[in-house]
Amino acid sequence: MTENEHFSTGLIVGRFDPPHLGHSHMIEQALERVDHLVVYVNSSFAHDTVPGELRGAWLADLHPSAEVRVVRHDLATDWNDEELWAKWIALFRAHWPYDEGPHAVFSSDSYVSPLADRFAATAVSVDPNRAAVPISATEIREEPAAHLDKVAPPVRQWIESNWLAS
Repeated sequence: MTENEHFSTGLIVGRFDPPHLGHSHMIEQALERVDHLVVYVNSSFAHDTVPGELRGAWLADLHPSAEVRVVRHDLATDWNDEELWAKWIALFRAHWPYDEGPHAVFSSDSYVSPLADRFAATAVSVDPNRAAVPISATEIREEPAAHLDKVAPPVRQWIESNWLAS
């Protein structure tokens, strides 16, 4: 794969709990390299900090050129479990809106290659060291007040009203 390779379809998978400017950077980088980008917002009632539909709505508003889909599930995450991988791929395929693809899978996380391999897609790593926007959703959940500058205004307002007001 060349650094400037262009793809018909691309996929980004994540919890985005909450979405931050690093996620936006990755989405914008992917949008530059695909004709159609689908963003899956994984949502689990048992593990969501911010409701999945709200995370999906924020991302759809922030990135109107991407197709954002909330994917509800009750699956665990274990990259060493092939049966679990098969369930994840079946779930993702059930939500995929096109006849073909994805042709590329974008992520800053290490699971990008095994996920892309299972789709017979190209893995595209976007800022794996998080140099462009040095933040993770975990850091925001652990210290929301310290990282308000790393989230978009609607996310910031929600954090201030729901996490910091109590």
